Amino acid sequence: MSEVHPFALTALRHPTVSTLVDGHRALLAELLDGLGSPLHVVLPEVFEENIAVLRQAFAETGADVEILFAKKANKADCFVRSAAAAGIGVDVASAAELVKALAGGVPGHRIGISGPEKDDTLHSLGVQHDCLVAVDSVSELRRLAATARVAHRQVRVLLRARTGSQPGSRFGMAAAERDAAVDQCLELIEHVSLRGFSFHLNGYSPEERAAAANEMIGYCLDAKRRGAQAADLVNIGGGLPMRYVDPRLWDEFLQHNEPAHYHGTKTSRGLHFYPYGGLPTTQAAHMIMNHPVDGDESLSAKAVRTGIRFIVEPGRSLLDQAGFTVFRVQQVEDRRDTDGYAIATVAGNSLSLCEQWFNTDYLPDPILLSAQSVADEEFPACVAGSTCLENDMVTWRKIGFARPVRPGDHLVYLNTAGYHSDFLESRFHDTALPLKAVLRLGHGSPRWRLDGI
Repeated sequence: MSEVHPFALTALRHPTVSTLVDGHRALLAELLDGLGSPLHVVLPEVFEENIAVLRQAFAETGADVEILFAKKANKADCFVRSAAAAGIGVDVASAAELVKALAGGVPGHRIGISGPEKDDTLHSLGVQHDCLVAVDSVSELRRLAATARVAHRQVRVLLRARTGSQPGSRFGMAAAERDAAVDQCLELIEHVSLRGFSFHLNGYSPEERAAAANEMIGYCLDAKRRGAQAADLVNIGGGLPMRYVDPRLWDEFLQHNEPAHYHGTKTSRGLHFYPYGGLPTTQAAHMIMNHPVDGDESLSAKAVRTGIRFIVEPGRSLLDQAGFTVFRVQQVEDRRDTDGYAIATVAGNSLSLCEQWFNTDYLPDPILLSAQSVADEEFPACVAGSTCLENDMVTWRKIGFARPVRPGDHLVYLNTAGYHSDFLESRFHDTALPLKAVLRLGHGSPRWRLDGI
């Protein structure tokens, strides 16, 4: 028998989440029984709180920052409705997302359209609803201008530029094409209004994002000198980090992480972990805006001095603690005598809670809600999905549960609303897509409804 010592990665909890998980287990069990496993519980109240906190953080820096919620981070309609009620915009990258944003009450002038080489349908909807369109190439700019010409409208555009730190990105324009695009905007002024520049970055470095934003300020000022007087916007994108676990615990985990801690000793696990113990979102916002870009002048101070306004497109960070996912345990294969750990198979699969797109694992420990009283006893187990695929593992890492896992128990994965819960879901094996229960605590008992506009 191989000896296993699972490492605990206890997930941080918002008070609302703690109240639901600790004080309303019967309700969660009823919802899971009635709506099926897995079930995504989404919490618009927490999302709305995050909007207010991020707004305040940017306001404290003195910068003029407009927030657009990145729709791709979660498909729940309730978050779009909350964004509309809070007066923020939405970032979309498809016609379907744009329609959902409009149906949720977000006006077109607060909708940003991103994505490479968008199709004509999305262009047409963007023109008709006065959306702000980020253009990725001169050829796309020409197509968009033609659409605006047919509609007898002027479309607002940002030019997406490659940054100095990531010149090999497939997104955005290099220097020569960027200059040509500015010329095209000036020639097509009747149908195109150049409003500024945007960029795409991989990673979560506040310093790198501030440096890229500073580059875009320079491009805006140059475009103004060339005649694009409305070019005063810089879209810094998303990439605001958030914290899932205590950073000291995260650092300790990284020091002790090894293949033996995973089912099948998956050596690839851990190559691309999200920084689960990273910066709080508000601290990252301050670091970006307060970062010195020209000598001692901060990015925010330079923006104020030059009349530049910012757009930010957070997805995951606005959804921090705004949802969790509940699975029902179907069966447990106890391999402790041979392999040193058990495999708990749940009703559902890894497409409903995954980091598979990064070939990694969702690391924070799930919470075990036992259907029956059992004695405390460390029970190492990983969690498998109920499909016939070898790699359908909801959790590859061996979790040190405080008591044995039994069929009928529930596993609650915390903080899954941002990308983890529905990003890759599909009707694999003709199974239905998991449902979303929208919960609000209010001042009394929790009230719930199914998500949908």
